[in-house]
Amino acid sequence: MKHKLSVVISAYNEESRIKDCLDSVTWVDEIIVVDNSSTDKTPDIARKYTSKVYLQPNDPFKIDLQKNTGFEKATGDYILNIDADEKVSRELKEEIQRLMVKANLKEGYFIPRYNFMFGKKIEHSGWYPDHQLRLFKRGKGKYEDSVHKGIELDGEAEYLKEHLIHNNYENIVQFINKNMIIYAQIKAGDLLKKNYSLRPGDLIRVPSKEFLSRFFAREGYKDGLHGLFLSLFMAASELAVLGYVWEKGGFKEGSREEILKDTESELKEFNKNLNFWFLSIKIKESKNPLRKLSLKLRNKLK
Repeated sequence: MKHKLSVVISAYNEESRIKDCLDSVTWVDEIIVVDNSSTDKTPDIARKYTSKVYLQPNDPFKIDLQKNTGFEKATGDYILNIDADEKVSRELKEEIQRLMVKANLKEGYFIPRYNFMFGKKIEHSGWYPDHQLRLFKRGKGKYEDSVHKGIELDGEAEYLKEHLIHNNYENIVQFINKNMIIYAQIKAGDLLKKNYSLRPGDLIRVPSKEFLSRFFAREGYKDGLHGLFLSLFMAASELAVLGYVWEKGGFKEGSREEILKDTESELKEFNKNLNFWFLSIKIKESKNPLRKLSLKLRNKLK
């Protein structure tokens, strides 16, 4: 028995990329495009591949929720959910085709992604393997929240081996618009719903933690200058989140004493963690056994 497969593609002003996306899924049984009121030729290009192009109002804060429209229109046994800036690799195509002829499938499947940012494949910095729940049984998956919260699956999931290709941020403006404006405001709203109260020290602690995690713990330094920029950009995005929280609270002022105390404390902690991570990397990267031992002892004594 072969399971029928529908692909649902979400798009907004993607005339330069949607053709590659559509070309990568011509083998599926049904193509559905949910267009978020593009002002370019995206819908026209999509109609060359399918008659099932559905127009939606453009709301960047609800773009994932709008994908549910495509899921509801799908007739396949399984749905492959991708964005117009993504492509299905040949290897992933073959893996899914093998899967669709099997019995007793799981309700959902996570797919790893290769993210290309600013012209380079990013293999560290928290951007790989970037597993996404993108293949699921019709009626078993949908978005419950606004943006980047993932599909809610009713059932069990497994992981596929092969990759989606994600042509992510092509320029700095794209990154800022999505991460520091749209996603940051959504995240700030989530914090406020949880009655989060901003403290001065958070302005140092939260972004610095994000940077250390991206650049050191998740080896962003191995992505070169791209990794450094992305780690700092993601740290700045966390600062933007706190900025929106502050704004929603009416830009309330704090006491000078508390600000200085918290800032000093958090900067000391950041400096300590920074020294630890630099020593850890030197140990890992060193090819000299004696130097490696010396650095390990030094790290333990700190």
